[in-house]
Amino acid sequence: MFKLLSYALILLFTAEVTAEANAADTLARIKERKTIVIAHRAASIPISYLSEDSKPIGYAMDICSKVVERIKRELKLPQLAVSYLLVNPSNRFIALQEEKADMECGTTANTAERRKQVAFTIPYFFSATRILTKVESSIKNWSDLTQKRVVILRGSSTANLLRQQTRLSDTSVNLIEASTSSAAFETLLAGKADAVVMEEVNLAGLRAIVTQPEKWKIVGDGIGIEAQSIVFAKDDSALKALVDKEIARMINEGELSKLYEKWFMQPLPTSGLNYGLPMNFLLRDSLRFPSDKVFN
Repeated sequence: MFKLLSYALILLFTAEVTAEANAADTLARIKERKTIVIAHRAASIPISYLSEDSKPIGYAMDICSKVVERIKRELKLPQLAVSYLLVNPSNRFIALQEEKADMECGTTANTAERRKQVAFTIPYFFSATRILTKVESSIKNWSDLTQKRVVILRGSSTANLLRQQTRLSDTSVNLIEASTSSAAFETLLAGKADAVVMEEVNLAGLRAIVTQPEKWKIVGDGIGIEAQSIVFAKDDSALKALVDKEIARMINEGELSKLYEKWFMQPLPTSGLNYGLPMNFLLRDSLRFPSDKVFN
């Protein structure tokens, strides 16, 4: 019995040492090469996208710039260089796992399945699927879509979300599929549909490009809600603690709210478009008690 117990303790100790050895140490890597690599997106306007001169800009990029400044101070590296790596939904996690990037600043949603691969910080945005329709339309929420012509993106998760929602509200919707968000909006503009359903940030972008955006409204309770945040390698407690601390500081000192106003409620620095998208209640409420805990 004593030998078995001793053997079990040795195995437990070995497992702990192995786990510590395999744990990511991004801060040490950053300090060694004196460069931090930020993964970003190409067209997630206005969160993470490329400017006209191909520079990464956006709401998430501004937040990550604050994080980089915090890392500079913590590592005592005032000359820390910043490098950028363009990623997409197919390679974003691979870039982090293979240490090609130190963190991603984009629109990646925090889900239980993804937490098996990577780690997430305190959210800076909550995406939600809603409805875009004419101001004079009687459509105000999901139950008002009964017998209406609704455009969705072909192959998107929006179709399933809408079907689930319409079953809950006992409505019958005439679905029209479009290949792109622009094509979906064109269908609405042409009077061939009564509403478009997709993520509200995309709806705000579509509304912003027309000559009279005030003629269109975004309505409906948010469904398919997902928290978006900075993403980094799994099991890197030191980096996570540092990033979460900086995000919490930005929230508590009102900096994050100001950045939200800059990117969602004012003309964008490159195009001049104004998304006119007020902070939704989920993000607003989460700022009162910053936490990385999410409901999915």
